[in-house]
Amino acid sequence: MVLGLVAVLAVDYVFNLRSTMVFLAFRDSRAPLEVRLGGGSWKPVSALTVAEMDRALVRRDEDTGITWRTLVLRREARTWGQRLAGFLVRETVNVIEINPASYQFQTSFKDGFALTTAKERLDTERASFAITANFRDPAGKPLGLVVHEGTQRNSTFPAWTGYFFVKAGKPWFGPKSLFEEAPGVLQEASQGYPSLMKNHTVFSYVDLPSTRYFDGNRVTYRALAGMKQNGNIVFILSGTGGVMNVSEVTALAQRLNVQHATLLDGGRALQYSLRLHGAARHFTAFNTLIDFGSQMLELQRSPVYIVARPAAAANNATVTAP
Repeated sequence: MVLGLVAVLAVDYVFNLRSTMVFLAFRDSRAPLEVRLGGGSWKPVSALTVAEMDRALVRRDEDTGITWRTLVLRREARTWGQRLAGFLVRETVNVIEINPASYQFQTSFKDGFALTTAKERLDTERASFAITANFRDPAGKPLGLVVHEGTQRNSTFPAWTGYFFVKAGKPWFGPKSLFEEAPGVLQEASQGYPSLMKNHTVFSYVDLPSTRYFDGNRVTYRALAGMKQNGNIVFILSGTGGVMNVSEVTALAQRLNVQHATLLDGGRALQYSLRLHGAARHFTAFNTLIDFGSQMLELQRSPVYIVARPAAAANNATVTAP
């Protein structure tokens, strides 16, 4: 019995078993995503008010210029697998808000775009936050523009419409038009797909059926990155079991008063790390640790990440570890 428990814990550690259970149970669900309100009642994301969203958010931790909050979610269980997953797992979404006055945003990668993890990037850069950025091709190389310290490191992918970029020290997330319009010298950038909103207006294709290049209706791990009118950067991220489609994660962003937004790489590739008060927390949607030599159990590592480093540490740094 003890050995069995140890085995289950080991599998959960490598494969995020509890989250994977929710993903497999609900990936074809069309039941609306609901948020638990402050009083314990539930309401569909699409019907939430801004005030209700604020009350539903649970503050988990905060440090200078950075706040971590969570939402508890659910979908109506209609199969035995869904009922089991709902019983065993409390589904969560993490909302991380960062004031760029206290942090420097940049791309982070190894030489030759060798595959790496959010944990490695967090430690290497001595950062407070790290998250997957560009999508990758089957060989593991980034798809889309990568700029670091003013130098272009990878070419633009014309079909991708979403951007992270830093100009004149200010980080931005949003569509290509914003990337072209924002003033200042380009210092950092990476492309994502798709962009979701500009000036609080959601692009119409967000609600369109999935195509070969856009999986908007698919319920999976999501990572939305956006910015508010005051310049604060907001990440809305699937946590344990918190799988969503594109419309749902965009609806959450609307109710958080996000002004511009894009998606970052999600699905099984999603991973992010957060360090507050010296304590690091890591989320990986799937296996990032062991190469089993199997496509089904494929090691999920990515070439490019976005990191936020404390401004004082970034200004004092003279050498970045490889």
